[in-house]
Amino acid sequence: MWSQREVIDYALQRRRTLEGLKRPGKRLAKLDACDADPMLLRAAKYHGEQAKVPCPVCESTEMYNLSYTFGEQLGQFSGRIKPPAELEEMAHSYGEFKVVVVEVCLRCSWNHMIVSYLLGDGVKRKPPRRQQTVEDIYG
Repeated sequence: MWSQREVIDYALQRRRTLEGLKRPGKRLAKLDACDADPMLLRAAKYHGEQAKVPCPVCESTEMYNLSYTFGEQLGQFSGRIKPPAELEEMAHSYGEFKVVVVEVCLRCSWNHMIVSYLLGDGVKRKPPRRQQTVEDIYG
């Protein structure tokens, strides 16, 4: 992405967690590492992008990446999952927002944050006006 900055790669934490699973003393139980919330699994199944690597725990190809977006300038739409193609478009429309990419395995429930970064064109904008949602109408 052209405006990607402040990149934080969580590869070392991921590696440490995986080593904890494979260590002979088993300091980390598989249930503790493979504990994806059912909503996260559902989001990965329907909104995730197929990962290029297999699951590091069960070696399944049912691995998906989710890109969550957060930021004041996104207003009520902060915290939504966006496909990578839409992130490029958003980078031109918003001044600054954070993207957090999470990998999720549908087979064993492995999940881990893999990278986070900022996107945007740097122009400060006010958040969009709040739009009425179904929750507002029906409670």
